Amino acid sequence: MGIEFSEQRWQKVKSDTKAWWEGMLGRPLIQIRLKGKKTECKEPSTPLYPFTSFYDDTVSADQIIDCWDHQLCQTRFMGDAFPVVFPNFGPGVIAAFLGAILTNGNNTVWLHPAKDIEIGSLCLECQPNNPWLCRIIDVIRVASKRWRGMVQIAMTDLGGSLDILSTFRPSEKLLFDLYDHPADVNRILWQASALWHRYFEQLSEAAAPYNPGYSNWALIFSEQPSYILQCDFCYMLGPDMFKEFVLPELESTAKKLSNVFYHLDGPGQLVHLDNILRVDAIKGIEWVPGAGQPDVTHWPDVYKKITDAGKKIHIFHHQADNPFEVLSILKRQIGRLDNVLYVFDGDISQEEKINRFLKIYMQ
Repeated sequence: MGIEFSEQRWQKVKSDTKAWWEGMLGRPLIQIRLKGKKTECKEPSTPLYPFTSFYDDTVSADQIIDCWDHQLCQTRFMGDAFPVVFPNFGPGVIAAFLGAILTNGNNTVWLHPAKDIEIGSLCLECQPNNPWLCRIIDVIRVASKRWRGMVQIAMTDLGGSLDILSTFRPSEKLLFDLYDHPADVNRILWQASALWHRYFEQLSEAAAPYNPGYSNWALIFSEQPSYILQCDFCYMLGPDMFKEFVLPELESTAKKLSNVFYHLDGPGQLVHLDNILRVDAIKGIEWVPGAGQPDVTHWPDVYKKITDAGKKIHIFHHQADNPFEVLSILKRQIGRLDNVLYVFDGDISQEEKINRFLKIYMQ
């Protein structure tokens, strides 16, 4: 037996998710994926890695997809969950498409500039035959043809435009550039933005015509062009610089897509939340308190502000100390759950508990 899913379930996912985006579902979206289900699927010849870039050139796209397929066969999809794979080449991989050095580390990926170029001489240009770009397109095309719409192929982690620039001008240099060479920063920032959209379209086309819709590393699904935008660099910026260098490009990119979330990473970004919430095209926020901070149940003011602005909320189960209580706590704090997307990854041994959980929230 292969992947435990059907076209009928896909139609249910699409219709319910569409209603949720439109504010008409009347309940939260709850994606539950439980791994460890018994399967008769053949064991793949290569190990499953968390980063697709860990597979060297001797491993074919078909072998990578064999690994993904085997894991999907071992997964039970419950609630609003659907089969999805995420080709993970590291955060902000567009920098590698543009010539940055991608290095696989200990359970992570690092991106470094190939050489030190002053901001005034820096120019970001497309490299059509870039090996990382060719590799990811090959993997996406083979996966799309293999599954023919049964599995959603999520967009790789493209990164944010200013984050891409920060790869070529590592943090301290870019901070000085913002003061000393603001015109050059804006010039390259909009180059990065144009390339971002070019790669988004190119990678989306590689998954066509079979891909059910659009998704990303946050596992948010949409039948219309969608992404979870970010600017991790902006935790080092004040509100004035955020409005000058980040907000215009963020607004422009969000308007070109249909269903957009923003990845709000760490307390250092809370100072920008009001400005982000004013962007009409951003429909939701994924708030990440960060390491060493209280879990998501301890930020009622943040979630109340997001909800009062008419935005949606995204939460991963690992962001809560007690993942089975997070929705009930959030309901008490903000008075509703119909604007929430909750993503839970667990083990098949939790299935009975999950069934009770779903009965409470998916009526």
